[in-house]
Amino acid sequence: MTGLLEGITVLDLASVGPAVRASGWLADYGADVIRVGPTTRDQDVQLVPKPHYYSGGRGTRQVQIDLKSDRGRAAFLRLASHADVVIESFRPGVVDRLGIGYDDVKALNGGIVYCSTTGYGQTGHRAHWAGHDLNYLAVGGYLAGTEPAADGKPPLPGATIADSAGGGMQAVIAILAALVARAGSGEGRYLDVAVADGVLALMSLQIDDVLATGAEQLPGCAPLSGRFACYDTYRAADGGWLAVAAIEPKFWANLCTALGLESSIDRQYDEDAQDELRAVLAEAFAARTRDEWVDQLAGADTCVAPVLSASEAAADPGFRSRHAFAETTGPAGSGAAQLAPLFAGVTRESSYLLPDRSVTDTDVVFAEAGLIADEVAALRDAGAIA
Repeated sequence: MTGLLEGITVLDLASVGPAVRASGWLADYGADVIRVGPTTRDQDVQLVPKPHYYSGGRGTRQVQIDLKSDRGRAAFLRLASHADVVIESFRPGVVDRLGIGYDDVKALNGGIVYCSTTGYGQTGHRAHWAGHDLNYLAVGGYLAGTEPAADGKPPLPGATIADSAGGGMQAVIAILAALVARAGSGEGRYLDVAVADGVLALMSLQIDDVLATGAEQLPGCAPLSGRFACYDTYRAADGGWLAVAAIEPKFWANLCTALGLESSIDRQYDEDAQDELRAVLAEAFAARTRDEWVDQLAGADTCVAPVLSASEAAADPGFRSRHAFAETTGPAGSGAAQLAPLFAGVTRESSYLLPDRSVTDTDVVFAEAGLIADEVAALRDAGAIA
């Protein structure tokens, strides 16, 4: 089965972060993703991911180009003239100064979808701020809206939510929408993906409530952030934790009945009863282990699930039954398992051959762009490519 994006060529100028997540997901859908890296790495400014990060480069190829040289710039534009998508994550203004910005590429390829991913966008007073995932969660209201420590310290999230959902997924959605529009008009599009904007979109329930009512959204005050006992986490007898999300009255009634707390059914949203309800739920859950409760409650329409660690999730039979993991073979032979492509509509295999990141696909990629071997050799001799 072919991928849904077969025939789409993507040039990715990033090495880590939202752009690499986006291009990796596009590769999972069958796009020909070509990672464009520098001929020499400046270790002070460019992060080099561990070999198994970002799915080990699954489904991608790579070239190395000196974008600061005239011949390197021309070589990149040659590739871009044949591409469908360019993704970059330089700080605002850098690609224009290098001569590889949207206008430069559009002049050669009017159908190009050019996606710039930055923390705060190309415009606005934060545009030139440096930042990472935690910063974008901070300005978007996510950290302040999450249950703080006893001293009020905002929590550190356990995953890069901003990079993944706020940035990478936003970029994929925008790119796919632009490709659909191009199919009708023939025209490309410039996409200004700001990760902080993506976080704000994820916070839409809370932000829209503030805009509509003027009420401050304090931690623990929203219905789904700790206001009610029916939506919280509880410790079991073995120290494990359970996530309870019995929002609907029927699920709450099922839960209370299973726990022998029938007298609590009609008090689910009684504002004055929440501390008491939390206490009785905590006492009930403390009587048995996490997994014992899961065995009893998870399949009984109670909206109860175990809080799993990353290692537990990696061994979880539920995910394994969904074929969420795949074996890999790398340059040195068999490698470790990794997450398979997980999004709906991807072609999922049981094993994957991972690229050797120590070598490039430069000769093949430039040959596909129409350069003969002597031209490629001349570019390499000049240090424009590697």
